[in-house]
Amino acid sequence: MTTSYRGSVWVMLTPAVSLIGIFILLPMALTIWLSLQDWSTQTGFQTARFIGMDNFLEIFGPTSIGRDFKGAFVNTAIYTALSVVLILPLSVALGLLVYQRNVAGGNFLRAVLFSTYMVPMIAVALVWSKLYSPSEGPFNQMLGWIGLGPQPWLSSPGTALISIVFLNVWQQVGYFTVLVIAGLTQIPQSIYEAARIDGAHPHQQFYAITLPLLRRTLLFSAVIAIINAVQVFEPVALITQGGPVGSTNVLTYHIRRVGIERAQGGLGSAMAVTLMLSLIVVIFALFAFARRKDEE
Repeated sequence: MTTSYRGSVWVMLTPAVSLIGIFILLPMALTIWLSLQDWSTQTGFQTARFIGMDNFLEIFGPTSIGRDFKGAFVNTAIYTALSVVLILPLSVALGLLVYQRNVAGGNFLRAVLFSTYMVPMIAVALVWSKLYSPSEGPFNQMLGWIGLGPQPWLSSPGTALISIVFLNVWQQVGYFTVLVIAGLTQIPQSIYEAARIDGAHPHQQFYAITLPLLRRTLLFSAVIAIINAVQVFEPVALITQGGPVGSTNVLTYHIRRVGIERAQGGLGSAMAVTLMLSLIVVIFALFAFARRKDEE
């Protein structure tokens, strides 16, 4: 009976495991192997020549390749940090607003918020590029109404990256708001009733009940937000092409430029592996921090 059960389990798992192996594990292994090779994407894999860690030394070295990579790495880190810092508080605030039982049209508000996430990023990027337009863009027109001059949203190194961050936050916040609402539904109302009887004010209930019990939801949201942020590509490719002066040159776009446009497949693979390892380290650190907070 046990043998038959185990056999049926493996039969059911085989399709999913096979797909994961073919489309995830195999490309990851191939990328790691290519990161140790001198290989051009214009040739076949048989032309790859093993060079060990030279690609990694090159991207972290003092040459222009290293400087460009480190600049793209820093841009990606800033973009990711700003996205997470803005998305999580906004999603909690909107989630609390929509979840209130005395708010009319709560279901409609949820649909509206989630609809932004369903819009393809390509369409979002094209629309926001018009919103940021220096002359006829609505943002600069609204600034003119209050007596402020037009801002070079996408043409200034000081504002281009944050402009892309705002675009990402607008597109992503609805999805994370729905996650927060799902987390709020898991909190028993009896806890709030007991807190009100004890005389706890709404802000005390938020910090003592809501926020601690949303910790796991927020942890999951933070992980997903980080993964989504480091994969940003469409807005940069469609709007800024990494400019101005490399201020929006994020790693995914830079890897494409190096690996495909310059045909330096080994260097591009080394950059991709570095990005993957950095993401793994950040997520493990986030889980370790959350585990320590739970133990406290």
